[in-house]
Amino acid sequence: MSNPNAHDIKVLNGLIETTLDSADGYREAAGETQDAHYRDLFERRNAERAKVVDDLSAAVRGLGGDPESSGSILAKAHRAFLDVKHALLRNDDSVVGSINSGENFIADKFEKSLEDGAISATTREIIRRAYAAIKTGHDQMEGLKHSLEGQRDASNPLFPN
Repeated sequence: MSNPNAHDIKVLNGLIETTLDSADGYREAAGETQDAHYRDLFERRNAERAKVVDDLSAAVRGLGGDPESSGSILAKAHRAFLDVKHALLRNDDSVVGSINSGENFIADKFEKSLEDGAISATTREIIRRAYAAIKTGHDQMEGLKHSLEGQRDASNPLFPN
């Protein structure tokens, strides 16, 4: 017997997988940075993403499904590549740039899920609430990336005074 909520469960599990990847990325970034402010920021984002995962997982269980419990293999490979890149560059700009790329990916995935006409109104509302938390993190990382770029440009001897 097929679950009538199968599509909603599949969409939610895809978001759980991506959000787990995001939480893992923040946890690893917190461990890599030498800056206490960044470490605190990344740890808070990790906890926020864990809460989103918990909320989405509860929704999947409520629909009669089994929530995803691990991130994607592709994301793990990507983080391994970024670990090497960060080790070579040894700066927080590379960590923030990598996080910002991940933030753009997760925001896009949530936005596409919200546009899915086949999901139920209840599931759409669950995704909308989760996306509000994701969007806050996305916007904060985007601002941090631009701030770091501005600082780097301002320290350039060619920067106009």
